[in-house]
Amino acid sequence: MVDVRELVRFSAGERTLRLVMDIAAALERYKIVMEGPEGVRLRKLNHIRTIRGTTAIEGNTLTEAQVTAVIEGKRVVGSKREINEVKGAHAAYSKVEEFDPLQPKALLRAHALMTKDLVEDSGKWRKCNVGVFNARGVAMHHAPPWDQVPFLVKDLFTWLKRSKDAPLVKSCIFHFVFETIHPFQDGNGRMGRLWQTVILGRWNKLFYALPIENMVMCHQRRYYQTLHSAQQTGDARVFVDFMLDMILRTLKAKGEAKGGKKKVVRKGGKKTADRLLEMIRANPKITFAEMVAELGISRSAIQKHIVHLKDAQLLRRIGPDKGGEWRVESGKLRVESGNSKKGGAR
Repeated sequence: MVDVRELVRFSAGERTLRLVMDIAAALERYKIVMEGPEGVRLRKLNHIRTIRGTTAIEGNTLTEAQVTAVIEGKRVVGSKREINEVKGAHAAYSKVEEFDPLQPKALLRAHALMTKDLVEDSGKWRKCNVGVFNARGVAMHHAPPWDQVPFLVKDLFTWLKRSKDAPLVKSCIFHFVFETIHPFQDGNGRMGRLWQTVILGRWNKLFYALPIENMVMCHQRRYYQTLHSAQQTGDARVFVDFMLDMILRTLKAKGEAKGGKKKVVRKGGKKTADRLLEMIRANPKITFAEMVAELGISRSAIQKHIVHLKDAQLLRRIGPDKGGEWRVESGKLRVESGNSKKGGAR
């Protein structure tokens, strides 16, 4: 029998403490923005970006414009599954303030909303064994046996109630352990991210309107890498620090009023190719003019980077130059269950 106390092992480092303090300061600035004249518009936009981000992480290809259309009840050209994924995420996040973060039954209700019309056992614990595999078919993680799931989830929520850790840290640990348990046959990634927002929102309502999922989408590879690394070492610190960094980055990106100074990335900072991939993930229809303006380099230099990314099979173009879009090949993980069903680590 797996012991949840072993899964929640965490040793805070200096970076963890620094991130928590920086987030506290950034929250004050974000609060000013959200209470200002732009607040209503930003809440609506951030909700859309949250939905788009959390579904895109699992391979959903609908654009931000298409996600907006689905939410508004308009017709969208796309697969029925992807449209239902967006509808489910919208339904679950629309109720985010109503869920009690300390109640497993609330988690099941949220899962029923998230996976409506997507799985047969929506709102129920899995009844089969599952594992997480990378794009090459290599096993990254074998989840605990299915018959242990109800007990592990109960113990995890008991820990959540009793833990004296800071809410920021506690939400990240919960996210990590939840993904390690993998309590559902489908929808675990989306539910883990949703419940972290539920936990944080109960502590500070500003988190209900913070699209952390959109930032995670832009750093999707690191998201899976740190999750796997933490599962291998048995210490959640690397994943906790990663998620705290995502929270801080999101606050900084959404907490600056229009007209503020643009951040300059100097030599020795993030590589241009990495920044280019992040920009494309966030906006698959981004133009060369927008790339030039953001990166501060010439169009020809950007084209060279794109050629290298295509050669490395990290990027491809879908459709024509006008009207098409970019697709980042991220090596998405997939789940294989004991009954041989396969699908994304959703």
